[in-house]
Amino acid sequence: MPLSDFVVFSPEDSRVRNQSGPLVALETTVVTHGLPYPETIQFALDMESAVRHAGATPATIALMDGKIRVGLSEAELARLAGDEASMKVSHRDLATALIKRASGGTTVAATTFIANKVGIKVCATGGIGGVHKESPFDVSTDLHALADTGIVVVCAGAKAILDLPSTLEYLETMGVPVIGFKTDEFPAFYSRESGLKVSLRLDTPQAIAEFANTHISLGLRSAVVVANPIPETDAVPRAEIEPVIAKASKEALDKHIHGQALTPFLLERVSELTGHKSMRANLALLLNNARLAAQIASAMATHKNRREI
Repeated sequence: MPLSDFVVFSPEDSRVRNQSGPLVALETTVVTHGLPYPETIQFALDMESAVRHAGATPATIALMDGKIRVGLSEAELARLAGDEASMKVSHRDLATALIKRASGGTTVAATTFIANKVGIKVCATGGIGGVHKESPFDVSTDLHALADTGIVVVCAGAKAILDLPSTLEYLETMGVPVIGFKTDEFPAFYSRESGLKVSLRLDTPQAIAEFANTHISLGLRSAVVVANPIPETDAVPRAEIEPVIAKASKEALDKHIHGQALTPFLLERVSELTGHKSMRANLALLLNNARLAAQIASAMATHKNRREI
């Protein structure tokens, strides 16, 4: 069976896709594994609203009832968020979730794979996965997906709980361009700075769209990572957050937590240790990324239509 036999579009996303309008893919592990229930439902709706207000249509992707859903209703979002058995679905888990007819939130890797297959060229997330500090052999599938999926991924850098230098080295090795939006420095998720350089700085969504369209037109297989710093008013200074991350990381090692359980544990523990300040920062950067992704998607669609004319 081809992938199209498993995909169900919402009426809104189907219409916009048929009209070649701007769509933004949204991952859903933040709904199923990243934020507390039931607040996560309203936040998912806020993410979609941010995309719409910035000129594009959200395409929230998830697994439900043996199908890949592209675009969810409010009721479907509530069902996904409230299902305690929801899977965290990456590449390797897609077939498992489909044959089990399980609910599942898609990671960056699974979301970009699906989005690319159905013709969506922009995805918004919080932070990409990467190389874990706890073990250099624990490398997120996100990085492999970014090396092999021609899509724009807007993020606030990689999650700050990760080994950021090694993550950037991996992306460089795999030929993935990392664009800094109005910054020369790779943001560190909760913080605007990391001390690490991006491969190119661009200061407008239109410039990023032109770069991305050119990158894709050349036949290059990798994604374009757009690193969008968290707004200054919501950022947590590196000096404040790094000791907290170190403490959470040690606890994870002591408790032998690894694999897919590691990132959710670290994010939740950092939130607890910061009195949920890190969680508020996480929410702010997600909305910020959704807005920029919509602007880029709109500019890419405009640029593409002009070339066709």
